[in-house]
Amino acid sequence: MSRDLVREHSVSVNDLIFPLFVVRGENVKIAVESMPDIYQMSIDNILRECDELLELGINSVILFAIPAHKDAMGSEALQKDSLISRTIQQIKSHYPSLFIVTDLCFCEYTDHGHCGILDEKTTIDNDKSLEILNKQALVHAHAGADMIAPSGMLDGVIASLRNCLDGAGYKHIPIMSYSTKFASAYYGPFRDIAESSPSHGDRKTYQMDYANGNEALSESVEDMRQGADILMVKPALAYLDVVASIKQTTKMPLAVYNVSGEYAMVKLASKHNLLDYEKIVMENMIAFKRAGADIIITYHAKDVAKFLHSTTS
Repeated sequence: MSRDLVREHSVSVNDLIFPLFVVRGENVKIAVESMPDIYQMSIDNILRECDELLELGINSVILFAIPAHKDAMGSEALQKDSLISRTIQQIKSHYPSLFIVTDLCFCEYTDHGHCGILDEKTTIDNDKSLEILNKQALVHAHAGADMIAPSGMLDGVIASLRNCLDGAGYKHIPIMSYSTKFASAYYGPFRDIAESSPSHGDRKTYQMDYANGNEALSESVEDMRQGADILMVKPALAYLDVVASIKQTTKMPLAVYNVSGEYAMVKLASKHNLLDYEKIVMENMIAFKRAGADIIITYHAKDVAKFLHSTTS
């Protein structure tokens, strides 16, 4: 009997979201040593990348912007003509069918690298940060974003955003919550490409303790109650038990973010011929689906699409 006849889980290009990192300038494509084959790109090269993605059958991206100017409150993110706004508009103009998710946060935009406004004790002022996150969300929505993905793990962010978007006429825009986001060492390479390392301290006051499974579940359940349309677990590989628990409890659409450190480990091991790159990537993708993920945000997306195409051609 063919294994395919009784195979319980599979991966499709429709499951994949590919991260893009936009910077100012023209004809810019900057390699990041810690993330092989992933680049900071100017808008013109982002458009070329989108063309390649659609050719591969990948129809969804998550967009991060890395501005030239950073300040204490991330004011670049609040401008109607911000870098991310212009990128959304250009993508939609050239590729209207491409589904654009925007990362909603301030760590890339602030000079201190934290996810919002700091108070006098240099910790996140949650309520003030929610106010400017709402403003940033409206900038993204007005520019044409298809879905908003708040990544800061701030208290009450989903209810705040839902009320703001609905009140501004954007009831149709779904929210994909980074509902269970751990304070993880797996993020290291991302902070290189997004230029978002905290200038002091860390993010443990507003990201999850990786030792806590029950709290992880409760965080996602709370975001579901507040109105999130899609939940997320980040990172993915070391947290498949959490993925399964959330899926079984909520029955909600669930994403995993296969993060930069997970990607870099596989790439480095492959470079030194320690494992079969295609086999290990596809095994990881199936593991995400088996645990309960419906959506996989991954830097491997283009390679996965090529692997899938080679098996069907």
